[in-house]
Amino acid sequence: MPQTYALILAGGSGTRFWPLSRDKKPKQLLNLLGDTTLLNQTISRLEGLIPKENILILTNELQIDEVRQVANELPAENIFAEPAKRDTAPAVALGVGIVAARDPEATMVVLPADQLINDVESFHSVLRDAITTAQQTESLVTVGIKPTWACPSYGYVERGGPSPLAPAGIKNIPHEVTRFREKPATELAERFIKQGNFAWNAGMFIWSVPTVTKELTLHAPDLGKFIEELKTSENLAQTVSEKFRTLTPISIDYALMEKAAHVLNIEASFDWDDVGSWISVAKYLEDAPNKNKTNSPLEEVDSSNNIVFTESKNTQVALLGVDDLIVVQTGDSILIANRHQADDIKALVKKLPMEFK
Repeated sequence: MPQTYALILAGGSGTRFWPLSRDKKPKQLLNLLGDTTLLNQTISRLEGLIPKENILILTNELQIDEVRQVANELPAENIFAEPAKRDTAPAVALGVGIVAARDPEATMVVLPADQLINDVESFHSVLRDAITTAQQTESLVTVGIKPTWACPSYGYVERGGPSPLAPAGIKNIPHEVTRFREKPATELAERFIKQGNFAWNAGMFIWSVPTVTKELTLHAPDLGKFIEELKTSENLAQTVSEKFRTLTPISIDYALMEKAAHVLNIEASFDWDDVGSWISVAKYLEDAPNKNKTNSPLEEVDSSNNIVFTESKNTQVALLGVDDLIVVQTGDSILIANRHQADDIKALVKKLPMEFK
């Protein structure tokens, strides 16, 4: 049987988590939820499924030192930095090329570094069935999340019927993908939910190296060529340095998933949270009176529905007559924001001096 590899994409900036998140230490490298980073949790979640020597991490040059420190249980040669920002399709092609150079018949699992999943047993069950499906059907397999509300911030996957190609003996049956739908307005997302055959796109992909290389060569020839160059390169680092910057920035959904001939979707049976903003983090903080959430000692008068997060968890916070705020304190910065504008923190960060980004 071909070997199975995992490619963890860990180059995101996480600006919605400013001031805790910075360019060199974004969300996936923070102890936001628990005693370990989200990247550590992603690596640990693969234990018993994929050997550590087959787990690769792709990050960027700003973050690579911190990633190597956090992921020190992996071989140093398994952690790579993109020479430039080129979106997810070139990043995935780089990962495919690296794996292809090691095992051209391998199967790959592509995962984001910053998702929260607690039910590891169900996670393994879904991925094992996805790996089996990818190996036996020459399909690109995605994992979808059953929507719990009409979220306008996620991409959606429209699912057709069960695939007739589903391998015998698997528990999690893949469905045909009718099409990918970009982030919809709330009203359209509500229609998706009512229709019942849509899943959130979790950004998890499973495929064999030959299949994804063939599909990229067909639909994004420059990426297919890049993979082949990496596969046969005598100096991988030099080839990446010379060729990666020339690739056109484009997402993997646009470049490949929306165009590929045969894409399947397995609906997740595990819990999932992409922890996309301070609103998401609030669900895991302690309850305080008047619907406030906090990780620090908090006293309030006439204040409700606030989120308080301090880097030093023993900081005393006092709120008086304020509602619907996000208050985040670090050693050098304080954020005070309307919780209904949590997604706009990303725009605010662009205005900050470089030393605070």
